Amino acid sequence: MKKIALSIMMAALLGACSTTPPAAIVDPAAGNAGKDANSSEIKTVDTSKTSGKSMYPELTDPSNVLSQRRVYFDYDSYVVRPDFNEMVQAHAKFLLSHKDVKIILQGNTDNRGTAEYNLALGQKRAEAVNSMLKALGVPAGQIEAVSFGEERPLENGDTDEAWSRNRRADIVYSGEQSQ
Repeated sequence: MKKIALSIMMAALLGACSTTPPAAIVDPAAGNAGKDANSSEIKTVDTSKTSGKSMYPELTDPSNVLSQRRVYFDYDSYVVRPDFNEMVQAHAKFLLSHKDVKIILQGNTDNRGTAEYNLALGQKRAEAVNSMLKALGVPAGQIEAVSFGEERPLENGDTDEAWSRNRRADIVYSGEQSQ
């Protein structure tokens, strides 16, 4: 019975995620600062390639810390390791200076543990990065935290190396595809 309920819940969650409308492109040079003239809503920004150039090249420049988007975790842990503090701080600074940009934090786990446990752990990992960003001043409205549990591995296999690569939270900017 639990498996059926979990399957129904997962199908509903995945169905809701698949209908996300495309992100709007906002011109930061315009006086609207990411707001529609008739609304106080903040628009999302498409950080994908547009006409061969990224709207925010610092997000894709390999020499910039902002191009790093993965926070890795220890086994059975959702504590952000100190070696990722600088990266998370850089993303917080970027988000604070670009109020029109939103991110999704995607929590992931390795394939050990039950599906329910891994979904909960993935959510705790995404929320840990979320809490850190909010503590650095990023408004909650710019951040969404979700869990994929074990469903989006970077590396398949039952080795320590594969498991360690899959224990992560991915920072995905609006308009980007997770990798």
